[in-house]
Amino acid sequence: MHCKKLIITLFVLAFVGTAGAQQLLTLDTCRARALRANSGLKRNQVKLEESEALQKAALWQMLPKVSANGGYTWMEKQVNLLSNDDKERLNHLGDNMNDDIRSSLHSDLDGNMAFGSTVADAIADALASSDFTGRINEMGHSVVDGLETDTRNTGFAMATVTQPIYMGGKLTAAYRTARLMHHLSGLEYDKEREATLVAVDAAYWQVVSVQHKKELADRYEALLDTLERNVQLAMEAEMATKGDLAKVRVKHNEARMNQTKATNGLHLAKMLLAQRCGMPLESEFSVGEVNGFSNDELATASDNSSLHISPTSMEEVYEHRGEMQMLRIGDSIAREGVRMAASGLKPNIVVTGGYLMSNPNVFDGFSNTWGGTWIAGVAVNVPLVHIGSIYALKAAKAKRRELAWQTEEAKELIALQVNKVSYELELAYKKKAQAESLVDEAEENLRLANESFEAGMCNSSDLMMAQTAWLQAQTELVDANIEIEMGKIYLKQALGREL
Repeated sequence: MHCKKLIITLFVLAFVGTAGAQQLLTLDTCRARALRANSGLKRNQVKLEESEALQKAALWQMLPKVSANGGYTWMEKQVNLLSNDDKERLNHLGDNMNDDIRSSLHSDLDGNMAFGSTVADAIADALASSDFTGRINEMGHSVVDGLETDTRNTGFAMATVTQPIYMGGKLTAAYRTARLMHHLSGLEYDKEREATLVAVDAAYWQVVSVQHKKELADRYEALLDTLERNVQLAMEAEMATKGDLAKVRVKHNEARMNQTKATNGLHLAKMLLAQRCGMPLESEFSVGEVNGFSNDELATASDNSSLHISPTSMEEVYEHRGEMQMLRIGDSIAREGVRMAASGLKPNIVVTGGYLMSNPNVFDGFSNTWGGTWIAGVAVNVPLVHIGSIYALKAAKAKRRELAWQTEEAKELIALQVNKVSYELELAYKKKAQAESLVDEAEENLRLANESFEAGMCNSSDLMMAQTAWLQAQTELVDANIEIEMGKIYLKQALGREL
């Protein structure tokens, strides 16, 4: 009993899996899948995020910058404010003063009074034996000790705020350029999206076309199969010859070959569509049933006046075409490039301020403590001889002139493209009208040929000719319908309209 339930469950799961494997894809479904799967769109999305970050970075270049710095340095020797001879004199300042006094007394007393030398020595000895000389020596020692810097171990810390005041216009030009580049990245994303939609639409309608042609090949093969059986019966009744049967069989074999080609073509077309949609190449699916091909506001079979593009509407086309928008942004970027190049010939002014700390404390006799002070300043740079900047400015102006010529060339190409696509779409509608008329005639001719053949009033060759004419008319109608659908897409693209 359990085994029977398991078999039934497996059968149901297999049936559901088989049914689910055959997906039904509409044009909108294919478009959505293609947009999700396209790696170019993902890459352009990243570029869009990158350009947005660069725009914000350019904005912050105009705002104050706050930074903190610190460091530590060890030196083998310290900085000495006094020479060794100066230290020696200061350390013996009292003794040196005593010697100077003794020498001065001798020079003054020896020539002026008796026993002057004795008196001078007595006075100098009295000073030397007193505490005066020692106190003077101690004062010299304290001066030497006070001037010791002890800079073998130094540390510093500083916090600064820097604000550019005037940089010749380069910062504002850089910000505008970054903002324009962000807009340009958005247009590149839209262009990639448009190319993706056109590619998937072309692949979708190719599948529809081949699918219709395969159905026609199947119907044509079925007609010839019926004809072959009828001719076989007619030959057995001695109403047809072996030659008639041979001709039908040759045509039947050709139909089978075309049927095989159509099957292979449908398989390849589905593989291409699957690839565009980001699906496995061997995916099983069918496209939405297309009962005829609808028209839209771009063009109709009865009224082709909407295909005419007046000069005024061409200006609207230039306004909406992505290429023209990109060229306009390119010109704006080039204009900012001229401003940036010109900034190299203008002065720059920067204001800075902050707080500086050091150890040893240079503000307290190089004591081993941290000491600090507020600082503020203005820096001005005035370019005098900058020949390179002059040539950079000339190059930037030449770039703008180059873009102006590119814009004119682009307008000519766009106008040519719009007129070409409009003409081709108009021609496709005419081909469709002719094909519909031919289909009606071919179907009527085939009906009459079948009746005549059944009545024995025409041979198999005449019937095969009618069948071939019917197949050709139906094929041309399918081709005309596909050309119209793709023509409408190409015209929308040429006019810069949303696909």
